[in-house]
This record gives sequence, C-alpha cells and structure tokens, in this order.
Amino acid sequence: MGSWVTYGLGTENQNLPGFITICPTLAHGGVKNWSSAFLPATYQGTPLGNAAVAAKQAQIEYIKNDFLSRKVQRKQVDFLNDLNRMHQEETGPNQILNDRIGSFELAFRMQEEVPEIQDISGETEATMKMYGLDEEKTADFGRQCLMARRFAERGVRFIQVSHSDQKVQWDQHGNLLEGHGKNAKEVDKPIAGLLKDLKQRGLLNDTLVIWGGEFGRTPTAQGKNGRDHNPEGFTMWLAGGGVKSGFKYGATDEFGYYAAKDKMHIHDFHATLLHLLGMDHEKLTYRYAGRDFRLTDIAGHVAHGILA
Repeated sequence: MGSWVTYGLGTENQNLPGFITICPTLAHGGVKNWSSAFLPATYQGTPLGNAAVAAKQAQIEYIKNDFLSRKVQRKQVDFLNDLNRMHQEETGPNQILNDRIGSFELAFRMQEEVPEIQDISGETEATMKMYGLDEEKTADFGRQCLMARRFAERGVRFIQVSHSDQKVQWDQHGNLLEGHGKNAKEVDKPIAGLLKDLKQRGLLNDTLVIWGGEFGRTPTAQGKNGRDHNPEGFTMWLAGGGVKSGFKYGATDEFGYYAAKDKMHIHDFHATLLHLLGMDHEKLTYRYAGRDFRLTDIAGHVAHGILA
C-alpha cells in the first residue's frame, strides 16, 4: 500500500524517501512486506532499523559514512552516475537503471536530513511524556510514533510503525489475556500521544492514521487461553484524514466470528483509503506485462459511510 500511495502522490521532500517503515519485522515475508513488487524500485519502503533493534538505536542502513568526507562521496556518486548513464546510452531506456541512479542520489542527500530528524533533543519534556518516552514500557513504541510525526512534518508521504515484541507477539495462540494486556499497555499511550500531538499541531486533518493487522482472533478458545487466526471479521481503526470520529462502521455476527453488516473487503478498504488521500482507485494504474494494474485489481468500492 505504501508503494502505491507514493506512486500516486509522489514526494514532498526530495531529500527523503516517500515511504519509510520504522522498526519493521523481518519475519513473515521480511523485506517483501515493504517492497514495491512490480512498481519501480523508487517507490519501495526504506526501513529504519528492524523489530529486533530498539527504536532508540534504529538507523537507516549505511546512512552514515565515518571514513569519507561529503566532498569525496559526492565525487563517487557523480562517477557512478556517469558510468550508469554511459551504460544507458548504449543499452537504451532502462527503468531499473534509472531507479538505481535515483537511489544513489537519494542516499547521498539523506545523510544530512535523516540524522536531524532522528535527533529528538529539541522536543519539549511535555511532548516526550505525551508519547510515553519517560516510561520503560512505552518508550520504544513511543519513540516510533514520535519519529513518525517528525517524518510526516518533513513531507514523507507514507510512514509505517510496527509493534512486534520478539517474545510476546500479537499472534496469541496462548495466554492471550496476559500477552495482549502487555502489548496494549505498550502501545496505548504512544498512540494517544501521536493523535493528540498531530491535532494540536494542526496536522491531523491532513494525516490519515490507520491501526490494524492482517487478521483478528477467533471468538473460540485455542490451546491455553489463546485464540486462533480469524480473517472473517475483525477490527481496524482510522483517525484524521477525512474520516468520521467517534463512529463505528460495520458489525460481526452475534458470535463475533463473521462480518455481517457493512462488510469491508480489502479492495473496498484500499479504494476508500485512496479516496481519502485524493486519488481515484480506478484511475491509479501501472502498466506491467501488457496490462494496467490497480491496487484494487478489478474491484473495490469507496465506503462513503466512514467519510466525514
């Protein structure tokens, strides 16, 4: 989704990627989760650390060069660009090569801007507390949320944050009450802090915040007080960015198992998100292998009921 949004909207800051993922998990697909697939590589996500690294230590890989001055690095990039363009003149137009040239240029420019964004020493104590950076259980995810706001302020179009405890995951097939209780305590305050911060800075109306996963949990027990996967009916929430507040859309059956009212297929969800971001899902296409592809394939309807 991040790649399609970046493809559709472009970037507001030429010194930063249009799509950044903060502390993503390397499991369950790893880099494929933020790759651009058949879209040009310039639209793929750029990872900042990973789930196994504390947010405080998370860095974009190779963002810093302690051995060469910027002047020397600039000469290196120019030399590489010259070689790539010479190759392109001989072989003809090549999107992959264009993306490679762009990646080298972006990597060079990021060296100045990213460290400044990651330096949160200028944030007020009140802001730090609002995100829970003063508490051990909320500090890590709180920093991710704070970084998300700072990247959004600098024009990054799509920012993903991940809460993925390596030992106590959200995929609770056992001890759900204990595991989800722990995880909820770690994310609740940072999420509230992010929404409050965006609102008081006048950014919430222009920022769409989404919280969710790829499936929910069954209403029936599994193992030792756990729950199995349930893709048939589950909850996600949205805030800001043109959606109604204090409102719920859709409902499951009486057992909480299947979606029963105002069902939202993933294509409908994507169509609605693109609409909220100012794009028509039927017109946002990319031609690949002789066919015009859409994020919503050949389906999808905007859920007008959630629009403010």
